Amino acid sequence: MLNKITQRILIALFCGFFIGIVHAASNNDTDTLSEYSNQPKTGISSNPAAVNIVTGSGALQDYIQHKLGIQNDHGIRIGGTWLGDANNLFSGGIPNAKRWTYNSSLLLGLNVDTEKMMNWKGGLFGAEFLHLHAQQSNLQAGSVQGYNSLPGPRPLSRSELYQLWFRQEFFNKKLIAKIGKMVTTEDFGNVSKPVALTDEHLAIPAVSGLIYTPLFLNSSMLGMIPGYYNSAYGVLLSFEPVKQWYLSYGVYDGNLAQQKQTGMKESPTLNGNYFHIAETGLAWLLGRNQLPGDIGIGVWRENGLITSTPGLSESGATGSYLFGTQRLWYKNPGVNAAGISSFYQYGLNNSSVLPVKKFVGAGLTAFGLLFNRNDDSMGAGVAFAWLNRNIFTRPTELMYQAYYQAKVIDNIYLEPVLSFIPTPGASSTLNPSWAGTVRVIVLF
Repeated sequence: MLNKITQRILIALFCGFFIGIVHAASNNDTDTLSEYSNQPKTGISSNPAAVNIVTGSGALQDYIQHKLGIQNDHGIRIGGTWLGDANNLFSGGIPNAKRWTYNSSLLLGLNVDTEKMMNWKGGLFGAEFLHLHAQQSNLQAGSVQGYNSLPGPRPLSRSELYQLWFRQEFFNKKLIAKIGKMVTTEDFGNVSKPVALTDEHLAIPAVSGLIYTPLFLNSSMLGMIPGYYNSAYGVLLSFEPVKQWYLSYGVYDGNLAQQKQTGMKESPTLNGNYFHIAETGLAWLLGRNQLPGDIGIGVWRENGLITSTPGLSESGATGSYLFGTQRLWYKNPGVNAAGISSFYQYGLNNSSVLPVKKFVGAGLTAFGLLFNRNDDSMGAGVAFAWLNRNIFTRPTELMYQAYYQAKVIDNIYLEPVLSFIPTPGASSTLNPSWAGTVRVIVLF
């Protein structure tokens, strides 16, 4: 249940939105918060809560404004995402595994463009509320990395103030500062949707619709980096002097390393445990058909106490990672997005406590190639982790996954997924696991 502080914050935020709606009815300016909008494109993320700075499609707000005849939103934007899935563990898994599991995640967001609201240039405010009701799908399959990104650490039923931040641009958008409660994986190690550069054509949005956790959180940083659904308070600085290059640094509450649920905390914890991370990236257009690609390299440092379930602990750890994407082929260059893209990932750390020591992953995605369905995508990926032998008896975990993401109607997607884990990491005695998932994604 939400405590009184969260309830008051949410009431204030959404009352503010409706006050803005009423005020907007008298103005005919048609500008919107389009620069940060994530309107559905060909192929979307299977877990937007982990990688998108702006929530949902804004379709609900558009409907309300249309019905009320409002043409100026005054920089106020609301949106939401609901994810729900059913999982069937066909074979393998832990002894007496529960074969059917179900997960649901609801995200509601509010964004305010301060320039349109109060003529404060370059400012963006964001707030998000998360409600999760999940089951232990990954545990049943014996998966350490997680074939399903929705369930994570307990409690699996939670309501929390997911994000509350302010973002400010300086020097013609070349320097960006962000402070508040954030999802670090939106800005660091984000292979699914890399940090947006000035030229939107240099990005590959939703490079994959895979549902497994390593796509959203590099396995070598499991239990360390604040991501879905354990956001954390911190400060981010990003330097983007040219269209093709960026450099970012962030410092965050590092108490997740002690298995504390930072996502459920409504105020920062300043006790000397901090997570530091820095990343630089480069983007390009390749060849005659201008095939977009990018690469990111990062390093991180936890300077506080780190603990794990078996009672292990250490003081401080360091790691590094790499990720990249590349469009390989356009079916109709310059006409639509149909074609094939790839991604790759790598990560390692020097920790004796974290569950994964080293990780490598890769995948391919095809957009709009079957049945003349331009808004559908399909793909496959592989995730391979070297496990911590202080915790697990099995040295490695290998995971394969394939999916087809079908657009049912605008803002609603249906995604069947097949996962195969030949070496479940939870125990060396476990047989290979096969699992099927059907996920529904609704943006509004």
